[in-house]
Amino acid sequence: MTTNNDTFPSILELNVGGQLYTTAHSTLIKETDSLLGQMFTGRTKTGVQRDSRGRYFIDRDGILFRYILDYLRNSKLVLPENFAEKERLRQEAEYYKLTGLVKAISRDGGAVTQTGLARPTLAPIHSGSGQNHVSSNAIGKPPAFLTLGYRGTFAFGRDGLADVKFRKITRILVCGKGFICKEVFGDCLNDSRDPDRIHTQDRYTARYFLKHTYLEQAFDMLAEAGFRFISCCASGTSTIVGSPECEESKWNHYNEFVFQRP
Repeated sequence: MTTNNDTFPSILELNVGGQLYTTAHSTLIKETDSLLGQMFTGRTKTGVQRDSRGRYFIDRDGILFRYILDYLRNSKLVLPENFAEKERLRQEAEYYKLTGLVKAISRDGGAVTQTGLARPTLAPIHSGSGQNHVSSNAIGKPPAFLTLGYRGTFAFGRDGLADVKFRKITRILVCGKGFICKEVFGDCLNDSRDPDRIHTQDRYTARYFLKHTYLEQAFDMLAEAGFRFISCCASGTSTIVGSPECEESKWNHYNEFVFQRP
């Protein structure tokens, strides 16, 4: 299903390669000569496709679109430390005809913003110094704690052997103040099990989870929001007495990671 209608709502729901985003129409048309600018002003011949639920559909990399949207919102490029997908992001930027973003990625490998300022990084933690080091990303933001938890196992290969290189995660849980969770994870957060807690600043929840299962992506988002890792714990599970023993159940584990923004 496509649309050639020149009129778009002020708030749009997007399905980009299976990843869902909600953004303002003004954000998408911020660079009028870009492909997104053309698509959402009705200047393309084919119009914009829609998925089965009426969301605007773009058949591109949904994970990397997050950085495309961030660039349009902030007019600068900010990437996580050790970001390994710069060439793929450049390819996406070229597809969307975002020349400024292409230049920002090319300039020092994407380590500087569009305005030429160095990308903010987390301050190093010096144990025993007695000083409270605060990330530049945390300045002006409320202090908070967030806990990520996940239950997983390891993938199995031939002859029932566990392959510890391949982690199987069913869901990443998020615990903390509701509005802080939303600030950090944005559209990646599934708040359907506790939707009211996002709009109040003093209510906690342990019922949120992420829409993806990429643990390191969650860590990157926390770092960008000024959080730093402070503690973790892990436990294994044992087979219930009397139940049939499953080889994979021996590798079940539950981990929690605690992050703090000073």
